[in-house]
Parts: sequence; C-alpha cells; structure tokens
Amino acid sequence: MAAQVSRKSGKSHKTAVVWIPPLVLWEPIQRIRRQYDRKIHRWMPHITLLYPFVPLPFFASTVPALTRLLQQCSPFETHLRQFRWFQHSSTSFTLWLRPEPVEKWQALASHLVSGFPDYRDQMAYPSGFVPHLSVGQFHGTEQELRTLCDQLQQQWTPLTTTVTALFLIYRDDPPYDRFRIGARIAMGSPE
Repeated sequence: MAAQVSRKSGKSHKTAVVWIPPLVLWEPIQRIRRQYDRKIHRWMPHITLLYPFVPLPFFASTVPALTRLLQQCSPFETHLRQFRWFQHSSTSFTLWLRPEPVEKWQALASHLVSGFPDYRDQMAYPSGFVPHLSVGQFHGTEQELRTLCDQLQQQWTPLTTTVTALFLIYRDDPPYDRFRIGARIAMGSPE
C-alpha cells in the first residue's frame, strides 16, 4: 500500500531513509572519510535507500507507513569488504564501500519504493539502484584512483553486521545543516 503523504507532499533534499552502521563500526569508515570526504560534516556514514524524501512537515506522518513496510522485511547480515567508485567525469570520482549481498539491499530498496513510489530517485539511474556507502570524493586520473583503491583495500579489514533497522534522517538550513536521526524503524515483526 502506497503511503498517503507521497503525492501531495513533494520531495526534499533535507530528508532521507537510510541505513546507518552501528557506532562500533564507524571508526574505520570515518578514518577514510576524514581524509577524503568533504561531506563528512553533513552526513553520518550511511547507505541511502530513499532520497530525496518527504519534506519535513510530513516527516513524522511517514513513520507508520515505513514501520508497516519494514515489518515485512527480515533483518539480514551485511558485509563491507570492497572499495568501488562512481565516475562523474574523466577526473572526478566518488569512492565507496560495496555492501554485500547486493541483492538483499536491492530487494529492500524495491520494497520501500513499493510503499513510496514517488521516491524512486535512487532507482532511476541507468544501472538501477546501486547500494553504496560513500567514503570520499577523488579528483585525478582513473589510474591514480585505482592505486588509491588498491592501497585502501590492502589496509581494509572487512566489516560485518546485521541490518536490523533503517533511519529517517533530516537536516535544517545552514548553518544547522548536519543530518540528524529523526526516527529509528526496526525491521521484522514486532516483538
């Protein structure tokens, strides 16, 4: 069942539905982000599922619909093992960690879009939904980026955790434009 707020409310780049890794996993990710991610002060480490999302006035009213959707999704184990990149131009790239199994993330995103069909922006890319945890931006040649990725990969210890909840996050206007958690929504049947 589609959420009632979607069509009438519009879209906002100030809200999103994301997965945030447990705090115990942040340090190795943040160590890389501190060096390469100019957006580290706006976003916590995350995997985006719905963005842009509903404007802030409709934010709280989405929680019941998201809760119903996520009750239908079982928690699953995920691994952050491998660095990849998106290429934006011949010298501009986004570096990211690939969450596995990719199919579980794609199924979760599809399920969310089934309930919020107006917020399918993350699926609208030519390659469809590509789950990723961004760790930085890179400017240089592709060969330089490959060298950097090889170095990061050699130093990286894979991370494993269970995805048990998603988060509604929001931000205000500058200078208070750091994303904050508005709601944590558990996956699976209520206990």
